[in-house]
Amino acid sequence: MPLPKPPARKAAQLTPADFESQAAPKGGKRGLKRAAAAEAESALLDLRNDAAEAAAPPLEVSTPATAAPSAQPASPNTQATPRPRKPRSTGPAKLFVLDTNVLMHDPMSLFRFDEHDIYLPMITLEELDGHKKGMSEVSRNVRQVSRDLDALAGGPDAAKLDPAAGIPLAKTGHKEALGKLFFQTQLLETRLPQGLPQGKADNQILGVVQSLREQQPQREVVLVSKDINMRIKARALGLQAEDYFNDKTLDDVDLLYTGVLPLPADFWDRHGKTMESWQQGGHTFYRISGPMVPALLVNQFVYLETPGAAPLYARVTEITGKSAVLKTLKEYTHQKNAVWGVTARNREQNFALNLLMDPECDFLTLTGTAGTGKTLMTLAAGLSQVLDDRRYSEIIVTRVTVPVGEDIGFLPGTEEEKMGPWMGALDDNLEVLARSDSSAGEWGRAATNELVRSKIRIKSLNFMRGRTFLNKYVIIDEAQNLTPKQMKTLITRAGPGTKIVCLGNLAQIDTPYLTEGSSGLTYAVDRFKGWPHSGHVMLARGERSRLADFASEVL
Repeated sequence: MPLPKPPARKAAQLTPADFESQAAPKGGKRGLKRAAAAEAESALLDLRNDAAEAAAPPLEVSTPATAAPSAQPASPNTQATPRPRKPRSTGPAKLFVLDTNVLMHDPMSLFRFDEHDIYLPMITLEELDGHKKGMSEVSRNVRQVSRDLDALAGGPDAAKLDPAAGIPLAKTGHKEALGKLFFQTQLLETRLPQGLPQGKADNQILGVVQSLREQQPQREVVLVSKDINMRIKARALGLQAEDYFNDKTLDDVDLLYTGVLPLPADFWDRHGKTMESWQQGGHTFYRISGPMVPALLVNQFVYLETPGAAPLYARVTEITGKSAVLKTLKEYTHQKNAVWGVTARNREQNFALNLLMDPECDFLTLTGTAGTGKTLMTLAAGLSQVLDDRRYSEIIVTRVTVPVGEDIGFLPGTEEEKMGPWMGALDDNLEVLARSDSSAGEWGRAATNELVRSKIRIKSLNFMRGRTFLNKYVIIDEAQNLTPKQMKTLITRAGPGTKIVCLGNLAQIDTPYLTEGSSGLTYAVDRFKGWPHSGHVMLARGERSRLADFASEVL
């Protein structure tokens, strides 16, 4: 398309004719074809725009046979009318009655029900008021819920709000919440069975659910509770009840990222033609491009074990477009590469030690059953990097203080002395590491123990908020008992040069209202996968003893 002529003098402007000549369609066959295509497209859009025809008055449209020959061709820039957005559900919005434990568990649960409405009984507000005092995590959540409810019910337009019509949940900026909030403003007649005590809070909430279902038969009234017995009683009464699922990272823990991917037997045949390889720093690198690349993640381990051929153990270090770079591993199964006297006994332990000894890996999660060597390998790698390499200044160990049985009461002493009974696993592993040095003698081992214990600090989770760890090696033991919020609080304590290692067994969760899918450890594994400075390994084989391995299988 030719450009208009440039102006002959300064500050000269283009005439309207110049703009029209640029917007007009080109002459010739190509211009006629474009004009005809645009006219057909415009006619097609007019036929499909049912909503516009219904809203606008009927117009007389001439047929092609009687159309005026001087009609101008449609502009190629004809824009289609945007189609109306489909609603998320065709039926009426559901009404969810929230139990108190849902709000205590997740203070943001008010805004997690999409386009559906929320109903809060008065007994729920009374129970929230009874739990607002204290410094526990539940009390903090209750206070946050109270602030959110105050912001929804208050504000400059509080006098104009009608509680009976509902308060929009998107009022405070949560645009994903499209429903409304209803408070119980009147006494509802309840007809529960005579065997149920009327004064109990759970039974009062069940009565509210039953009354709402009778008053609004046209919509679904669903009770949401984290209490299993509460849901059982609701279903026994014929009421619809559900668990709170929004806190779950995964519906099935079997889908959790393992950090390890076996390669197919025909891997070399399918990827060998376009593969590049080179050696650097004692490691061999392979650049592959093929059907396997979309399934890979950074810092994921891959292996290929075929009979009669050398096995391949590598880690994905880079993914660029349709190609990925694999880096062979350091063999920690050999005694010459022992870490503080500890060697890997199986494939997954070798993978874990490669991540533990990597200075570029800032966050690491290790999961597995009892006896897989999580704590021993982590402690050995920490001592090696603190005392030998001087990479970190000290080791900080913490864990969740959730008892397995009955609590034994208050513990005397300082913070480290109070945490002493919870750190039995740490003492056991230190004893194993001290025995590995047999040439030092009794006095040498005693001096080593004193030096090792001087570099280990035991801290409680209760005093972690507001701290910053600089150049520390942090071990979070029993991390499966952490909530996602507690996990975020701990990980954000990391300062420059700090490495955090989370250990846990998802089959041994002791915290109430916490499951394998909603654990903070599951949350961290799922959110950190693929980040270049994090890694995860699921240890599968126990190495504690034949008795422990057999017990974990049959008991």
